[in-house]
Amino acid sequence: MRVIVRTVSELCITLGTLIVLFVVYVLFWTGVKADSAMGHQVDVLQEQWSKGTVRPTAAPGASARTSPEKPAPYTYGKPFAVMYIPRLGFTWNKPVLEGTGTEVLKKGLGHYANTARLGQKGNFAVAGHRRTYGDPFKDFPKLRHGDEVVLTDGTTWFTYVIDTGPYKTVPTDVEVIDPVPRKSGYEREGRYLTLTTCEPEWGHSHRLIVWAHLDSTQPVEAGKPEALRR
Repeated sequence: MRVIVRTVSELCITLGTLIVLFVVYVLFWTGVKADSAMGHQVDVLQEQWSKGTVRPTAAPGASARTSPEKPAPYTYGKPFAVMYIPRLGFTWNKPVLEGTGTEVLKKGLGHYANTARLGQKGNFAVAGHRRTYGDPFKDFPKLRHGDEVVLTDGTTWFTYVIDTGPYKTVPTDVEVIDPVPRKSGYEREGRYLTLTTCEPEWGHSHRLIVWAHLDSTQPVEAGKPEALRR
């Protein structure tokens, strides 16, 4: 009987240790790795921008004279922009990569393939983890109407303003990233931004959505937009 009790006790201790290690991995280690990966992606972009090796996104209204070349397509798994959301903290900034695959979202935010390019007509849709892998959208529910979402591709600042959300829906509701999302309140073609993340905080049975419209653009040479200078 003593042997059985001792064995069961040892198994419980071992199981408890494994659970603690798993929690540490999920809460801490994936965050450390993700923060490092995101920092690296931003560094990659900064280096490319400093060398002028990335073809910029044409700003709305740019003419053929100011933007002579058609923007190159985004490359899956590669960063092409940095996002800032002042509501989430003055130090909050994340790289945006092409694609929403598991490995991509471990490195930053992911742009839904086949949605609009940054700043262009249509719906520029982006996904991010709520928890784990750096918790990029941990505070997503704090987003409100009127909040700014600022992105840069190295040559232009794009400032979007949130109109609707957070809106709760199910993962199969793919209409949220349509060119004109039916439930967003938008009724005509425009230059929109959709952000998506998981709900509840530690689950994935639902999605939280916010929709925004492109409010302004300015060249990076003009300095940071007002939303980042407050």
